[in-house]
This record gives sequence, structure tokens and C-alpha cells, in this order.
Amino acid sequence: MKERDKYLKIVEWSEEDECYVGSVPGWIGKCCHGDDEMTVYQKVCDIVDEWIEIYNTEGNPLPPPTNKNYSGKFVLRTGSELHQALAVRALNEGESLNRFVVKALKRIV
Repeated sequence: MKERDKYLKIVEWSEEDECYVGSVPGWIGKCCHGDDEMTVYQKVCDIVDEWIEIYNTEGNPLPPPTNKNYSGKFVLRTGSELHQALAVRALNEGESLNRFVVKALKRIV
């Protein structure tokens, strides 16, 4: 595995720019663009390689990896009032709190 493979790379269409835009979430913001999705992806990979080389040359630690397997579980602290409101809404919908929150999150992501 190459060092760059530890980092999530995103290429998405930008309506505003009318082209594909590449980024590395949590490390490198929007860093390249172009008309071909695969070409932009390769540019992002090259940029990550360059940044890894710079970090290594300067003796700086690399950011934590972002391209990892996710378990599907995370802890969310909401505060007691929001927790209660969500639980009540879930009950009213006849759903578990987990299912209700997952559906709500899917609507906004």
C-alpha cells in the first residue's frame, strides 16, 4: 500500500465551476480541477504524494489517515433535552431511536 492510499480523496462535480474538483478531506482542501474525473483523481493523488514528500523532508508527522474502514457505529453526545426530543419523535413514528436518527441523517447527507 502506498502512503497516499491512507488518505481519502474526493472528486466531485462543481456546478459553480462547471468542472470536477478534487480534495482530500481533513487535510488538503479543493486543490485541483478539470473536465475529466479520472484525470482530476490522478492530480489529487500526485498532490498527496507531493505533500507527503514535503512532510517527510521537513520531518513533520503526517496527518492521521482518513481512508479507513468504518464500523457503522459512533457515539453522539446530544444533551439531555435533544435526546428526549428525539426519543419522543421516534416513539411517535413507531421506530427505535437508532432507526429514527439514521433516517434523519440520511435525509441531510
